[in-house]
Amino acid sequence: MDNLAHTLVGAALGQAGLKKKTGLGMATLMIAANLPDIDVIGLAFGENLAWRRGWTHGPLALALFPLLLAWAMVAFDRWQARRGKRPEARLPVRFKWVLALAYIGALSHPLLDFLNTYGIRCLMPFSDRWFYGDALFIIDIWLWGALGLGFWLSRRRERADALRAGTPALAALVLVAAYAGAMGAASLAAERFVARDVAARGLGTPEVVVASPVPVDPFRRRIVFKLGEAYGFGDLRWSPAMRFAPEPGLVSTNMSHPAIPLAMRQKPVRDFLYWSRLPFAVVRQTPEGAQVVIGDARYNRRADDGPFTVRALVPGSATAPSPAPAGQSLASRPG
Repeated sequence: MDNLAHTLVGAALGQAGLKKKTGLGMATLMIAANLPDIDVIGLAFGENLAWRRGWTHGPLALALFPLLLAWAMVAFDRWQARRGKRPEARLPVRFKWVLALAYIGALSHPLLDFLNTYGIRCLMPFSDRWFYGDALFIIDIWLWGALGLGFWLSRRRERADALRAGTPALAALVLVAAYAGAMGAASLAAERFVARDVAARGLGTPEVVVASPVPVDPFRRRIVFKLGEAYGFGDLRWSPAMRFAPEPGLVSTNMSHPAIPLAMRQKPVRDFLYWSRLPFAVVRQTPEGAQVVIGDARYNRRADDGPFTVRALVPGSATAPSPAPAGQSLASRPG
């Protein structure tokens, strides 16, 4: 999920009562909730997809990072005290509680990242398998709204010295957990429904179906499914019942094209395919060689047009032209 969502989870956890366990409790939770995204420094070294959501989201990092953060928070408190800058209202900073809150905040991060279609390698470095929850869009305004409102109401009650001031924040966390669970169950139901629907159209049973959440509308899914060496696309809505509307035709993956292994000798292509879940390609012959463009069907309707693509030039002219997309039409078939 985005860093605002991670920060709001840390803030809501603190406002629900955990911040009262120790001085710097709220800061510890909010920082820890974002800590695994330290892997963004890979951008400075020309790395992105192959680094993201890997080592820093795995068990070794999640064991080490909270320890380092707890030590840093205690050291910061002592440094402020030596300089006479420590706020008088701050609670005593207790290392055991700071450490516990650091672990709670850090563990919330992979739980949220698992919820979308981008994926997370939460077992790195022991396994580089990607896991996908397919429950929430990566930026979810309903999650923002629930957590933000719960935090604000709790702060308001706290300032008014009301009893159980943390109740709204706790309720928001419970509501968000229920919402994420319901969205995940809905995506799973959508994937099963589409698999049956496509099979009923006489095209066979899809090898993979991904029901991707979309912005704002929790009652809609963007569908992509794989049939052999082709992808199909469509939309699924609950209005008022579950209904799948496929797009006409199938799109060839072209991943068996002879230019693909040659393009994979280039690091950006290898990194992209390491991350990609549903890769497909367009290969065009040019005077300089084969121009290979690879996309991911989770985010692109066409391999060469979308937010996630990688391009490579394979010198020479020994590669065959890209095969035409499969011509079967889903929309015209019964079902």
